[in-house]
Amino acid sequence: MNIDQANDEATERMIEARAVLVGVGKARDVIPGMRDDLLMHAGPPITWDRASGPLRGAITGALIFEGKATDEAEARALVESGAISLEPCHHHQTVGPMAGVTSPSMSVYIVENETHGNRAFSNMNEGYGKVLRYGAFDDEVQQRLRWMEDVMAPVLKDAIEASGGIDIKALLAEALHMGDEGHNRNKAGSILYLKALAPRVARISPDAETAAAVLQAIGDNALSVLNPVMAACKAMADAAHDIDGSTIVTTMARNGTDFGIRVSGLGGRWFTAPAQIPRGLYFPGYGDDDANADIGDSTITETAGIGGFAMATAPAIVTFVSGTPRDAINATMEMYEITHAEHKYFNMPALDFRGTPTGIDLRKVIETGITPRVNTGIAHKEPGIGQIGAGLVRPPMAIFEEALVAFAEHYGF
Repeated sequence: MNIDQANDEATERMIEARAVLVGVGKARDVIPGMRDDLLMHAGPPITWDRASGPLRGAITGALIFEGKATDEAEARALVESGAISLEPCHHHQTVGPMAGVTSPSMSVYIVENETHGNRAFSNMNEGYGKVLRYGAFDDEVQQRLRWMEDVMAPVLKDAIEASGGIDIKALLAEALHMGDEGHNRNKAGSILYLKALAPRVARISPDAETAAAVLQAIGDNALSVLNPVMAACKAMADAAHDIDGSTIVTTMARNGTDFGIRVSGLGGRWFTAPAQIPRGLYFPGYGDDDANADIGDSTITETAGIGGFAMATAPAIVTFVSGTPRDAINATMEMYEITHAEHKYFNMPALDFRGTPTGIDLRKVIETGITPRVNTGIAHKEPGIGQIGAGLVRPPMAIFEEALVAFAEHYGF
């Protein structure tokens, strides 16, 4: 067995995957394995008793949205009774930012990897602050979710279908040249997304007021494109999964309690350790004592070679996650030390159009002692409050060490 050849194959599949946003559909209708008694969440598997405050808040909010609970006590009773199951989004070809909770009645983006034929899914982005994905669930949050479901989702569905599909890979490549890194900074990508949608939204909306409201919601939210981007990165990473003998990391995800990874050559096995609290900038009135440990599936962006790995092309990100433009360049340069390849299509003007570092190699992480860099939002540790800042975090080294030992045992080294 040649590990380098296996890693060549895995990273080539990841890089050559062409991820296209092809539609919007109800989670229960389009996500494999979704059912009415299931809620999907970010990160590796977890139970209610170990769930963080933001995840509990998002579970509560989703069950209120589904009409199955009215408060956290009822939500907890449902989950603990076994009437509602919790499973990772990643087990169903899906990703969700922060808490990542996706329920059967929610509309989701559908992204297809046209190169290899696999699909991935993500819920819709609510914007910043007090939102479900950060654990908020009050009436204001519910009203926004209901508007998104009843008004925005049908319009986006028709607009995306009318477009014949939006090439998210091409959109990302352009956004990286415009100052985005694809994870925490998506201002350019969201503008490109709005540009692609606007003419079709104007044509297919039932009236001008609806068109204006939908376009304003997308235009006012600098993270509008994040969820399709995450689904695109999931489709890319899944194309690299299950390559026999490969040490490439194909999943990095957090549930607010644990940080977990999966490795291409080790199938569906998770390797987990306690998630860390991000280091960054807080909204006024908040600090480290208020922060929850790292949470979300959005690390799929770093897994696919953007986000924290592409900080060199997005110097303005440091105003949001702390640091200096030189720190952004240094962050990207460090990630070349632990990756197998440089991306052929995602490149960075600030580094003379060098490709982003792509394909985290388990062996190199251990050899160098360098763990991946991640850009992330910060959630309040108590349910119901929401986002309180943004920053940088790294996964614990222990998960890579455990994975390498498991790899050696699995392949008989």
